[in-house]
Amino acid sequence: MRQFDVAVVGGGAAGLSLTHRLAEANRSAADRPSIALVDAPPGPLRPAERTWCYWERGAGRWDTLLSASWDRLRVVGAGAAGRDSATAPFCYKMLRSADFESRVREETADLVTGFRARVERIADGTERAVVHGVGGDGEDVRIGARWVFDSRPRTPPPGRTSLLQHFRGWFVRTARDAFDPRSAVLMDLRTPQPPGGASFGYVLPLSAREALVEYTEFTREAIGAAAYEAALRDYTGRVLELGDFEVRAVEQGAIPMTDARMSTRAGRRVFRIGAAGGATRPSTGYTFAGIQRQTAAVAAALARGDTPLPPVPHRARHLAMDAVLLRALDTGRVDGADFFARLFARNALPDVLEFLDGSSGLAKELAIGATAPLLPMALTAAECAGRALMSASRKR
Repeated sequence: MRQFDVAVVGGGAAGLSLTHRLAEANRSAADRPSIALVDAPPGPLRPAERTWCYWERGAGRWDTLLSASWDRLRVVGAGAAGRDSATAPFCYKMLRSADFESRVREETADLVTGFRARVERIADGTERAVVHGVGGDGEDVRIGARWVFDSRPRTPPPGRTSLLQHFRGWFVRTARDAFDPRSAVLMDLRTPQPPGGASFGYVLPLSAREALVEYTEFTREAIGAAAYEAALRDYTGRVLELGDFEVRAVEQGAIPMTDARMSTRAGRRVFRIGAAGGATRPSTGYTFAGIQRQTAAVAAALARGDTPLPPVPHRARHLAMDAVLLRALDTGRVDGADFFARLFARNALPDVLEFLDGSSGLAKELAIGATAPLLPMALTAAECAGRALMSASRKR
């Protein structure tokens, strides 16, 4: 059995982000902790290539890898009324997972020991934990570590409300100029709306003739491939009127949007990071920015010699607000398309981005909340508070 100070399980955004931060810190450390990265062998357990989007203030650590970035975003209501706004001081950024993985593996190769194995269990211990896996040739793989960080996807624990952000996207090339490369479409609500939840189009232009065009829903269950394809044909044809175009690549995914409380501690020596550790913002499905905050905190704790318990990178009050929104959408008390159209029409875009990023102050959040449909949101907030009190009383 090989022994390490730290073992990171999973080679997605969270596992690679933590590995990169630990290796970066180790380059200047006098006593370098040993690091193992355990990733699934080629096959169905490896994540498909995908696109990550996020916004941040100014320059960021991954800017040299970006496929594109935008300093203007557009939101279009169901009635075709649109608003194009500057994002400053934020910038909206697009990063391809293949480029990210290639850079991280290149920059950490001399400091990280990589393993290809299907992890079957992680045995916790008083002083060390052991990762048990099966290699690509069927061999037994066992890795001991003082700290283990598990980034593998898992089914969220039960919550009062559980929706999915599910989507399918086409990378398209049109026969004529059809996109404005300076501005991305964050939400286009001219799509047919599902009962309970919301649907919208999403357009990330790479040039005047190339873009990622996605159809997205916030609903309880994903739809089939044929339904996604029909929705994309309707959106690119009836709504965007793209004319002739070629589909060059396809991506699809589903992100849990839940008010379940996510624990980052899985044992004395085992922790969860990434989506499994609560890095996803429940009201939006965005995860990459939360991962960066979470893994930075873990690396800093290890450098100080503290117990590296990963924080859930979202404030408690923001999670409470998200729980109310998810419940209001799921019950149909608020019309999803109307809610999001009002949110962006009645507030400055940078203020909304700051709130969704989790860096806003309470006064600004109350002002944003006042632009929402007050009665249905107040009723839903009361319901959520009542359920929380009942749950707390049952635990006493």
